[in-house]
Amino acid sequence: MNTVVVPEYILIIASSARMLTQAAKRAKIKSLVIDLFADLDTVSYAEDFYQVPAFTVDCLAPVVDDFIKRYAIEYMVYGSGFEYYPDSLSYLSRRLAILGNTPETFAKVQDKQVFFAALDQLSISYPVVCFTEPVPDRHWLVKPLSGQGGVGIGYYTEQTFPQSGVYWQEYQPGCASSVLFLANGKRAHVVGFNTQWTTALNEAQAFIFSGIMNDAELSDTQRHLITIGLQKLVSFFGLKGLNSLDIISSGDKLFVLEINPRPSASMQLYDSDLLVAHIKASQSEYCDFSVNQHGFTGYQVVYAPHDVLIPEDFVWPDDCMDLPKFGVTCRTGQPICSIIAHQQQAHSIREVLMTKQLNLLKGLTSYGISSER
Repeated sequence: MNTVVVPEYILIIASSARMLTQAAKRAKIKSLVIDLFADLDTVSYAEDFYQVPAFTVDCLAPVVDDFIKRYAIEYMVYGSGFEYYPDSLSYLSRRLAILGNTPETFAKVQDKQVFFAALDQLSISYPVVCFTEPVPDRHWLVKPLSGQGGVGIGYYTEQTFPQSGVYWQEYQPGCASSVLFLANGKRAHVVGFNTQWTTALNEAQAFIFSGIMNDAELSDTQRHLITIGLQKLVSFFGLKGLNSLDIISSGDKLFVLEINPRPSASMQLYDSDLLVAHIKASQSEYCDFSVNQHGFTGYQVVYAPHDVLIPEDFVWPDDCMDLPKFGVTCRTGQPICSIIAHQQQAHSIREVLMTKQLNLLKGLTSYGISSER
């Protein structure tokens, strides 16, 4: 039997690596980090850090080589961002042992035609999809074949400009939920069910991920059915580590949207050592544990309503994270930061998050550094 390793050092690569880097710090694992933003808190949690402009092999190779040379690292964990660069994930797998889904598994789950064919084979329901431009005789969404966080999803109409690299999915009204789960390649263990919500930045970006909380209005029967579906999907794709499954519930009906085959934002809603669990599950250990949940937690991204310059002397409220460097301008529609809230009652989470967001934006505006145009 193979020995499960929890390494002293790991390389973490994600578009925004704060969540994973913070989790590593809590788990007393030293993290070497590569991401796109170099947020203040991310850098503070990391043992060493590189900011890159993109996850192309050309951008990653020299900094990965430097980390391997200086720290003799053997393992890496990846987060969001490789949806656009699957070849880079394959490159990294030749340099390091990946703790998470293999590049092959990642690519299969991301291949929409393969994924929805698998749902058909496993008798799992999903909204109708089309891979050739449909007649706009029903409510269609247009979605990118590769993407994350709802970027590029919009309503499809007769006036929609023809696009490549997209598919179409019938709009399904209902409650958006997700389930965070651990997998060891054969079995799934549910960490928690969550409710998530989106925001519309414009017509072409109508479903941008906005927030999530660790509570969901799903019946026991629905949770049981989702868990059965997860077992099928884990076995079919050989999923490993932390993953999440996005779902729409409408009455008693359930519709699967996609799998995020990597640690997702919901990971930070649970007060458990999920990074170590991710590392162990990635090495085929089955993790069966109860999460520590005292009350409810919500997480929300704050998007800039207009261009916002972060001043040198700005004091961030305690519940803010993913903090941009001072002097950075957050352009209209870009994330400024994110906020988190803990409450004893689930129904108050959204209201508390919105209040925190309004107070933050008011505080930034009071500095006179917003440039509304």
